[in-house]
Amino acid sequence: MKKIKTSLNLPQTKFSMQANLSVKETKILKKWKKNKLYDHINSRNKKNKCFFLYDGPPYANGDIHIGHAVNKILKDIILKSKRMSGFFAPYVPCWDCHGLPIEQKVEQIFKKKSIEENKKKFRIECHKYVLKQVYRQKKDFMRLGVLADWKNINLTMDYHNQANTIHVLSQIIKKGYIYRDLKPIYWCFQCQSSLAEAEIEYQTKNSCSIYVLFSIQDKTFLKNKFFTEKSKKKKKCTNISIIIFTTTPWTLPTCQAIAINPNLYYQLIKIKKKYYLCEEKSAIRLFKINNIQNWKIKGYIKGKNLKNLNCIHPFLNIVVPIILSSHVSNELGTGAVHMSPDHGYEDFVACKKYNIKPNQTVNARGLYNTPLFSILNNLHIFKAENIILKLLENKRKIFFSEIIEHSYPHCWRHKKPVIYRATPQWFIKISNLTLKNKILKKIKQVNWIPKWGKTKMKKMLKNRPDWCISRQRTWGIPIPLFIHKKTGQLHPDTIRIMKKIEKKIQLYGYIIWWQSTTQTWLKENADMYEKINDVLDVWFESGASHQLKIYKNNTYQASNHIADLYLEGSDQHRGWFMSSLITSVIVQNNAPYKTVLTHGFVINEYGQKMSKSLKNNQKPKDIIQKWGADILRLWTAYTNYTNDISISHKILQQISEHYRRIRNTIRFLFSNLFDFNSSIHIVNNKNLLLLDQWILKTTYSYQKKIIKNYSIYHFHDVVQKIINFCSVKLGSCYLELIKDRLYTTYSDSIARRSGQTAIFYILHYLIRWIAPILSFTAEEAWNYFKENTKISIFTETWFKKIQLPLKKIHHNTFFWKKIFTIRNEVNKFIEQEKATKYICNSLEIILILYVDKNLFKILLSFNTELKFIFLVSETQLCRYSHAPKIAYKSNSIKNLKITIKKSNKIKCPRCWHYSKKNRFIKNIMNPCYRCLENINKKENQHIFL
Repeated sequence: MKKIKTSLNLPQTKFSMQANLSVKETKILKKWKKNKLYDHINSRNKKNKCFFLYDGPPYANGDIHIGHAVNKILKDIILKSKRMSGFFAPYVPCWDCHGLPIEQKVEQIFKKKSIEENKKKFRIECHKYVLKQVYRQKKDFMRLGVLADWKNINLTMDYHNQANTIHVLSQIIKKGYIYRDLKPIYWCFQCQSSLAEAEIEYQTKNSCSIYVLFSIQDKTFLKNKFFTEKSKKKKKCTNISIIIFTTTPWTLPTCQAIAINPNLYYQLIKIKKKYYLCEEKSAIRLFKINNIQNWKIKGYIKGKNLKNLNCIHPFLNIVVPIILSSHVSNELGTGAVHMSPDHGYEDFVACKKYNIKPNQTVNARGLYNTPLFSILNNLHIFKAENIILKLLENKRKIFFSEIIEHSYPHCWRHKKPVIYRATPQWFIKISNLTLKNKILKKIKQVNWIPKWGKTKMKKMLKNRPDWCISRQRTWGIPIPLFIHKKTGQLHPDTIRIMKKIEKKIQLYGYIIWWQSTTQTWLKENADMYEKINDVLDVWFESGASHQLKIYKNNTYQASNHIADLYLEGSDQHRGWFMSSLITSVIVQNNAPYKTVLTHGFVINEYGQKMSKSLKNNQKPKDIIQKWGADILRLWTAYTNYTNDISISHKILQQISEHYRRIRNTIRFLFSNLFDFNSSIHIVNNKNLLLLDQWILKTTYSYQKKIIKNYSIYHFHDVVQKIINFCSVKLGSCYLELIKDRLYTTYSDSIARRSGQTAIFYILHYLIRWIAPILSFTAEEAWNYFKENTKISIFTETWFKKIQLPLKKIHHNTFFWKKIFTIRNEVNKFIEQEKATKYICNSLEIILILYVDKNLFKILLSFNTELKFIFLVSETQLCRYSHAPKIAYKSNSIKNLKITIKKSNKIKCPRCWHYSKKNRFIKNIMNPCYRCLENINKKENQHIFL
C-alpha cells in the first residue's frame, strides 16, 4: 500500500491550515516597513491617473475605538482596490489636534486658575499630549494593515495647516460672509464655550411645563374692546392676565417681552371672577387638560391689535410689552410666549425688531447675575428653577403645571443639557440666500452614498442658523482680528494684516499671535483697536483644510482641491462634510468632494451604539489579539456598512468560518502545485482541458463582478462573490471533479498540468481579489508562489484575462450550466440512496440516465469521461421511454430519470474506481488498467475532465 501511495500525486504545501494571524500579521508588518512598501507603491504609480481620498481627521485623544477601525479599514480597502485598478492612490492620514476633548484632558493636569495664569505652558502641555496620542493611534491604525504615508502624517496643528486656516478665514472675510454679533448660541456649562450645531445631540429630558400669568397693566384698552360703556361688568373687570407657556422656568428672570402671533385670534375668557387672555384653539386644549368646565368667552381680538399692550412681570418689578412675531403658533401652549433674547434664537430675532437687546443675565458657568432679583445671584439656573416655581406659587401666578418628556439639546461630549446664551461671537452668514442657494446647488452635484445623504444635507442646510465659528477657549487656532473699541467694526486693513499674520504663522506657528500685542501688528491708532482672543471652531479648521495640498514633493496635484472621495461616519453630515462644503463653496465656488460615502455606527448585540462615553466600547486591539486583524477587516467588509454595524463574539465566530473557507481553498490550490513550475509546466491555453477552460472563463466572469463591486464600494457583495466562488464554483464543482485527475494521472501528463495551470491562474485571480480586504492573508499567500520575485501583492494590478480558444458548444455557458444542473439532480438522488445505506460511496455506483434525444446528444459528447462528471465508476445512457416506474424523476430537468445499481466489479486500491480489468503487478496490488498506464507514465487522452 505504501507503493500505491507514492505513485499518487497527493497534495502537499507549507501554507498552513492554522492561520495564527496575530503572530503572522506582525511579521508581515515588519516586512512592509523594511521594504518601504508604501513608498515603493507610490513611486511606481505616480504617473498614473490619480484617485484622491481625503482623510477626515479623528481627534488625537485616547485609544482608537471600533468605529475608528471601521473607518480606516474601509478607506484602506478602497485605496488598495484602486491601486489594483492601476490608480495612483496616495493616502496621508490626518488628525484633529485642537478642540475640547484634548483641552479637557490637559485641564485635569492643570488647576483651572493656573490655566488663566499660564496659558503658554498650558498650550505646550496640550501640544505634548497631542503628539503622544497621535503616536498611540498611529500605531493602532498600522496594526490594522492600513498602508499609508505614516512618516508624513498631517496634523491640524502643523504650521502650514495653521497658516492655511487663517488664509481661508481671510478669504471668507474678504467676500463679506463673516460678522460679529451679540446673539444666542448653544452654550455648554461643562465646556464653558459656545458650541456649533455639529456638537449638539438631542436626548429625551423631563421638564416642568408651566402656564404662567402675566397681569395686563392697561386694562382700560381691553375693557373698551370687550364691554360697552354702560356695562356693569366693565367696572368689575379688574383682574385680567395673559397666559404664557414655557418649559424653561429658569428663563423667566430674563424675560423682556411677550410675543403673540399677529394673525391668530385671542379670546377674553372669564373663569369665576377672573379674566384670561388666550389664543382661541389653545384655550380649548388648555381647559380640557386642566379639567375646567365652567368658562365663558367674552369676546375675540386679533393678535395684531394687542401690540405694545403692557404686562406686569409675575415676580420682577418690571413691565414687559406685548410684541408681534409670526413664529408663535397655536400647536403647543397658549399662543403667547415670553421672550428672552438672551436665551432663544427666535426670541432674539423677534425682540431685535423692537430694539430689545440681550442683557446677559447668565454668565459662562450658568450663574445668575441680576440686579433686579438678587436672591438668584450666583445660583445656577437649573438649581434655581425650584425657587422660581415656589415664588410663582406663592404669588398665585401659575395657571397650570405638569411634567413633560421632550427632546432637548445636549452637548455631545458631556451628554449634559445645553442652553442658548447670548454672547458676542463671530458668525458665517449661512442665512445669505445667494450663498445658501449656491451651496444647495453644489449638494445636488455631489454623488452621495447612500442616496439619502443628499436629502439629509439639503434639509440640514435649509434649517441651520448662521455658523458660530468662535470659541472662548485656550487651545486652538486664533481668530487674528482687531475691532474698533467704540464701533466694534473690523479694522479697515484687516485682509492685509491677516496676510502678514499668515506668513508669520507659517514660519513660527500661532504662538506668534498669542505673544503679540495690538501694537505688534498695528503701527497707527493701535490704542483705538482691541485684539480678539477667541479661537476658531475645530470644524472650521478641519473644514478649511481642503485648500491645503497635503502631499509633499509634488506627488499629488489636485485640480481645484477637489477630492474624489470623503468617507466618514454618518454623524459627519452635520460636521466635517458640512464645514468643508460651506468653506469650499465660499472660497472656490465648488464642493470639496466628488463623492461622499458614509458608514453607520457600530452597535453591540443589544443594538446599543458603542462609544467611549457609554463605556461599552470594544477595543480593536483586543479583537486583533484574539482573532487577528484580517478577521476584523473581513467583518468590516462583510457587513453592509451603510447601516449600523453589529459586532459580537457570535458574529466574529461566523466571520472566522467564512475566513476559514477562503483560506482552506487557497491552501488546497497551493497543495496541488507542489511540483509545478510556471516557466516549464504551463499548458498552452488551446490545449487546456475543456473543464479547465470553463473554470477560467467563469473565474474571469467573477472578477469582472468583483472589480465592479469594489469600484462602487459594495464590499459586502465582493465578499459574498468570493465566498460563493470558493464554496460553489470551486469546492462543489471544479475541484471535486479534478481531484481524480490531479491525484491519479502521471505527474507530467497534459491532463494534470492542464489542471495545475488552471489552479495557478485561479490563485493569481483569487489572491488579488482578497488582497484589499484580507491583506495579511493575501500577502502570506503571495509569498508561496515559488517563482514570485515581486516584493508584495500590493505592487500588482488585477490579473489579466486568459485568452481562451474561440467559443464552441463545449465552451459556452449554457452547455456547462446544463451539465451542472444534471449533476445536482444526480447528487440529490445519490444522497437519498446513501441515507438508505444501499450505498456508502458514489464510486460504488453504476449510474443509469434515461434521457431524451437532446440530453443524450449533450451527455454522449463526454464519451468515457461522463462518469467523472458524476463521480461514479460507470455511466449508462438509455432512452427516456425505457425508464422503469421506480426511476427517480427530475423536477427541474425535463425528460430526465435516474436509477442506480451497485457495482459488482473490483475496487482499484489506487483510484478507488470499480473496474472490469484488474491485474497483478509486482509490489502493487491489483491496480486498474487506467492506473497501470499512469504508473507507467503513459498519457491517457482527456478532453473534458
